Amino acid sequence: MATRHLVRTVILQTLYEWDFYNRKSDLTKILERNLEEFASGIDEPEFAWKILKGVVEHLAEIDTIIVKAAPEWPLDKIAIIDRNILRIGLSELLYADPNEVPPKVAINEAIEMAKSFGGPNAGKFVNGVLGTIYRERKGAEAETSAS
Repeated sequence: MATRHLVRTVILQTLYEWDFYNRKSDLTKILERNLEEFASGIDEPEFAWKILKGVVEHLAEIDTIIVKAAPEWPLDKIAIIDRNILRIGLSELLYADPNEVPPKVAINEAIEMAKSFGGPNAGKFVNGVLGTIYRERKGAEAETSAS
């Protein structure tokens, strides 16, 4: 498993636990424990902290975007695992340096996590939500640059 893919799965485990306990646990301690247990000796531990920081700093915005992109799925009705896969994917898609994490890589990584850890239709759901957001953002950027 590639280092960054492993880091993303550790972030997913961390966010899942934090979300499961209604965000009352110490997120830093959860990540430290998970990195030590599941990814000790990785090449880029700072990548994990960067992803986690991006999700947490933009959590309200990300959740609002998810609600708009999937209006038939209230946020609290989306499975915890799928919700946090979307959060990671959106954080990378919208707020990461596209030279470090190209948009299509962010989407593909989220889809792979959904296929591995989500339910039978999670991959399609994540693909649909992230693909819709990506196309909308790309279209908005094209309109802005044209005017």
